[in-house]
Amino acid sequence: MKISILVNEGPYQHQASDSAYQFCVAAIDSGHEVSRVFFYHDGVNNGTNLTTPPQDDRHIQKRWSALAESNGVDLVLCVAACQRRGIVDEGERDRNKKDAINVADGFRISGLGQLIEAGIESDRLVTFGD
Repeated sequence: MKISILVNEGPYQHQASDSAYQFCVAAIDSGHEVSRVFFYHDGVNNGTNLTTPPQDDRHIQKRWSALAESNGVDLVLCVAACQRRGIVDEGERDRNKKDAINVADGFRISGLGQLIEAGIESDRLVTFGD
């Protein structure tokens, strides 16, 4: 089964990101394909490389980056939500004349069309968070 995921909450304010990650791992381990995870609203905060949790806490951004690298999962951050929250890749840096990039490895910024495409091309679109 081909599955896509929608994450609407940030990494440390709600259980949605942890639950979505664990769901992805379990789905992949069960032989399913997780093709895309789309991060929307505060969920885009999962994709910043500026997150630095305490040493005894889980590092959610690094978990997502490792999942993308090891399983080819497409991690997409909503462009409008990123702009509102100061999350910037090279394209957005140049377009908006910013001086930094803070998108973590394995993540990319794109539009809502990527969410629509994921919903159309997948057997299931599973949502985590409000």
